[in-house]
Amino acid sequence: MISKEFFKNIDAVAEERDLSRDQVIEAFTQGMIAGCKKAHDVRSCRVTIREDRNEILVYKQQLVVEEYSMEVDKAHTQILLEDAKKTNSRIKVGELLEEKIDPKEFGHFAVRDFKSRLNETLVTMQKENLYNHFKAYENEMLTARVIDVADDHYRLEIGKDLTTLLPKKESLPKDNFHVGDHVRVYVTDVEMKTKWPKVFVSRTHSSLIIRLLENLIPEIKEGIIEVMGISRDPGDRSKIGVKSNDPKVDPIGACVGEGGSRIREIVRTLSDEKIDLFRWSDNERELIANALQPADVVAVTRINPKEKNALAIVPDDQLSLAIGKLGQNVKLAVQACGWSIDIKSETMAQGEGILY
Repeated sequence: MISKEFFKNIDAVAEERDLSRDQVIEAFTQGMIAGCKKAHDVRSCRVTIREDRNEILVYKQQLVVEEYSMEVDKAHTQILLEDAKKTNSRIKVGELLEEKIDPKEFGHFAVRDFKSRLNETLVTMQKENLYNHFKAYENEMLTARVIDVADDHYRLEIGKDLTTLLPKKESLPKDNFHVGDHVRVYVTDVEMKTKWPKVFVSRTHSSLIIRLLENLIPEIKEGIIEVMGISRDPGDRSKIGVKSNDPKVDPIGACVGEGGSRIREIVRTLSDEKIDLFRWSDNERELIANALQPADVVAVTRINPKEKNALAIVPDDQLSLAIGKLGQNVKLAVQACGWSIDIKSETMAQGEGILY
């Protein structure tokens, strides 16, 4: 069958459906096979497409048998040898008899099956493409656009004509987005659902900050600076331990940026969440003291590497700061550095006879 019109339309369909040219051809092939099966009441057909000649060749297939049997390959319709020889005198038992058919002669039901399978295959391919596209963003950050605001969620457009929900419980307390706003979110999971893929996003996930740092600080993206530990009270405060693999590069200064430009952009993106940066160290005493910043630490003692716990001694006037409001500072320090930290003031330590 010659079909110049079909070959002209391949690219248009591919663009409309966001599919490749080969995918459209494969979908058409599957549709043509379905139509052929219906039109000729067979179990298998073969389609060959020759773009260079604008040709679509369709063949119905039948398995040649000596006699009908239920045990023979059920993927093909059977035909007796004597009947097959009427079409191909050289055919043998066990071979497939192929007869060229003209799709233009498809009846109503065959055309219906052709269209149904074609559309079904195109939609399946679209779903798979969308899934694969967003699956690559899993555990990554993307920029979405707010298209609707409800009491318990924001509806976001994330690209490829796909939308998702950002539940208010996954947003930050100070987030107050409006329709049209662009927002950075972290993709926590991508699942294939019956209708379309579902993308789950969050702004409370700690890794969102890591992706922001990678995006805004070239030294982190290039591996010169590493994020070694992170803890977060989403929307309120985060504590991040960083180290430099280049002695010439100050990890804190690089993250803060000139005049605070880099860290200010991250804070703005996170709706004014405070960011505490501390210098990572392989020395336990330095690490723990740094993690408790902005409080000053006089000494770190009673270090137990096996249990990963230690005691930090701080000046009397720094005790509240070291512990933080509702214990936030020490909690974030513990989570970020991975050590359990007990804190005592100098007066408390002296009263208990603790040497340091």
